[in-house]
Amino acid sequence: MKLIKNGEFVEDSFVTVGDEDALPDGPAIVSLERWQAECEMLRARNSPIGVKLQSGQEPDAIVGDLDHIDVVALDFPIYRNGRAYSYARLLRERHGFKGEIRAVGNVLRDQFQYMIRCGFDALEVADNITPEIFAENAGAFSLFYQPAADGKETVLSLRQRLAARAQEKASA
Repeated sequence: MKLIKNGEFVEDSFVTVGDEDALPDGPAIVSLERWQAECEMLRARNSPIGVKLQSGQEPDAIVGDLDHIDVVALDFPIYRNGRAYSYARLLRERHGFKGEIRAVGNVLRDQFQYMIRCGFDALEVADNITPEIFAENAGAFSLFYQPAADGKETVLSLRQRLAARAQEKASA
């Protein structure tokens, strides 16, 4: 798998570790279950730590620990399961998480732009994804109807702004 972070292909410094595996010396991503069982020890490490949430594991389980977590990896088990979109928005907008939110699992190219709009800043993508494929799919649309975590202007607000400008010109 390749990692795209903030629109760029980068080397992944994090290792995803199984519940029974030894922790590496460097950055690691652990399961929610391991985080809950070994929280104090994981907080005391001198290396960045991440927590992977499965599709049915809501971010409320780690909200109190977000100051100690560098990466939240949200799993997309199948293309029909979009709970991670909501979880990313909750982490960014409601809980103010400033760390990395990573999409893992079944990350499909036609979903890149929406993942980014919802607050993901890192995507684990298939090896056949190139920078050109990413750029094409991440910028597929320039106008949006729904507000999102990226703060881009919606069609409605654009219409309102243009109508106000036209009204100002008409009354001048």
